[in-house]
Amino acid sequence: MTWDQELQHLKEKGLYRQLNSVEMMEDQGYAMVNGQKMLMFSSNNYLGLARDKRLIQASIEAVQRLGAGSTGSRLTTGNSLLHEELEKKLAKFKQTEAAVVFNTGYMANIAALTTLAGKDDVILSDEMNHASIIDGCRLSRAQTTIYRHADLRDLELKLQQTARYQKRLIVTDGVFSMDGDIAPLPGIVELAERYNAVVMVDDAHATGVLGKNGRGTVEHFGLKGRVEIQMGTLSKAVGAEGAYIAGSRSLIDYLVNQARPFIFSTSLPPGVMASALTAIEIIPAERERRFRLSGLSQRLYKELTSLGYTVWGGETPILAIICGEPKEALMLADALRENGIFAPAIRPPTVPDRTSRIRLTVMATHQDDQIHHVIDVFKKMAPALKRG
Repeated sequence: MTWDQELQHLKEKGLYRQLNSVEMMEDQGYAMVNGQKMLMFSSNNYLGLARDKRLIQASIEAVQRLGAGSTGSRLTTGNSLLHEELEKKLAKFKQTEAAVVFNTGYMANIAALTTLAGKDDVILSDEMNHASIIDGCRLSRAQTTIYRHADLRDLELKLQQTARYQKRLIVTDGVFSMDGDIAPLPGIVELAERYNAVVMVDDAHATGVLGKNGRGTVEHFGLKGRVEIQMGTLSKAVGAEGAYIAGSRSLIDYLVNQARPFIFSTSLPPGVMASALTAIEIIPAERERRFRLSGLSQRLYKELTSLGYTVWGGETPILAIICGEPKEALMLADALRENGIFAPAIRPPTVPDRTSRIRLTVMATHQDDQIHHVIDVFKKMAPALKRG
């Protein structure tokens, strides 16, 4: 079969994808999408910090002082005082002994899973974990056992069945990026302690969003000191770029020495480090951003549910409006676009079959009238749309 035939097959199934040109605007809540001004309801910029003038200014000053690029990997020429300062602040922020920065969340998960688990070990992974976790499990050469989504009984059964392995690593998203629900982390930690397993939590969508100070799911559930490996990104609520792993000093030193994605990658540039540093200072200090974000998210969830839509999530800024088949999600996305709202359809393989959806994401910088407009559009469309 030729590439053209493969592409035609994707189009017939409603799974063909195209890139959109997106430019975030100073007018918060809006973006230029393919040259058209639209309300942005699909960004992971949860706290609105990506356009914050303090982050932008910090980045500009760092570039002017240190240059545009980092010039090498961290273990050669690419390590700077900014990297070290950010890692110290991240460790303090996450209340751990140490932290290490990676270029992306994908690389951080690959690094952790391939370095910390091997052929004599087993990884127990939630069935709805992010693709980067799935790929990390595959590349690790460890046995991978999948447990049903957020199902503590199934996880315990899998722990009982894997007692023979040298090391058992439980890995879960903190906030699941496509469903918007929160992992039952207290139960996972209790099982890990009972069965002598290690817990890794991916807080990509929880960093800056959950917890009194925005530290993520560990703070949200009061589990300080009980989760050995905490991963998170600097590219979502933090508003910059990159990722981190936080944990004990020995864990971080081991990753620096053994993690191939860390050793063989050119480090993040000065401008990115400076903007992330600024954001990590802002997040715990400006709690009102999280309060507003939570309030707007809950309002939107309640209103859409009352209109009869099947909405997953509700505790986080991620709301999944379930449509079912890909073409139905595409129809809804087109209708939203016609009404000035950008929220693309999410289809397999990103989500399971028959759960295609619109993934609405809320930002703290959204205005009340913008939320009201989204509700009005969904109200207008409700009679004509097949609901999940």
